[in-house]
Amino acid sequence: MQVTVPLYAEVDNALGGRWTSLRTARREWLWHRPDPARSSVTPGAPFVDAGGLEECVPTVRGVPDHGDAWSRPWDETGVFCLEFVLSRRIESKDGAVIADYELTAEPGYRFVWAAHALLDLSPAAHLVAPAGTPVLITDPAPVLCEWPAGLAQLGPDDGTAVGAVLERDQIRVVDGDHQLDLHVECADQPVSIALWRNLRGWPEGDPYRSVGVEPMLGRTFDRADRTRPVAVVPASGTVRWRLTLTAFEEGPA
Repeated sequence: MQVTVPLYAEVDNALGGRWTSLRTARREWLWHRPDPARSSVTPGAPFVDAGGLEECVPTVRGVPDHGDAWSRPWDETGVFCLEFVLSRRIESKDGAVIADYELTAEPGYRFVWAAHALLDLSPAAHLVAPAGTPVLITDPAPVLCEWPAGLAQLGPDDGTAVGAVLERDQIRVVDGDHQLDLHVECADQPVSIALWRNLRGWPEGDPYRSVGVEPMLGRTFDRADRTRPVAVVPASGTVRWRLTLTAFEEGPA
């Protein structure tokens, strides 16, 4: 029988508002890759892939690399960037972790946001989403298809690296007896779930395993992409959205 279990989050505001832990009593969900360069980044720096969950806004790919928020120090309410202000409030409710966001910018401002969560998953882990969900595979070449499109299974390592965007607001990660739901809600804006399924296929020359499951606003990694929907700030000057993370375990029947 599946039961909800309390989920706990920790963040490091000094290092870009980065989520450093997302755990239950029995497991840590976030993967980490220690890199001393992460502690000394400055705005506009190339992305340092240290794991955890990074707040990527106003883009993931493009300029600035992985956005302008991850490389700036935050305070308890959020971060001030050159073109926008991002506020975030994280709380627990009924065991789930809920993060509420607000972005303030000039009306018409185009952006992408991603909860760039890199997860610590075994080769037996898999993803659950409805069959037939539209998927854009972005790497190694753009292809429009339908879920699962060979993306649901997360191992063993096969030397591939695939990026994809599911046109859906929720996905479930299953790893043995542990499950994690990721759900993004935003009125009047396109939402999606991005995937980075790197099974030791990247980077060239020194590949490692990293699996990103990333709730998003927008349906492309690059806000400069005019072929796919992105979030657009309305006349009010603000966009508000919510990320809900819920953990489950298999309990006695």
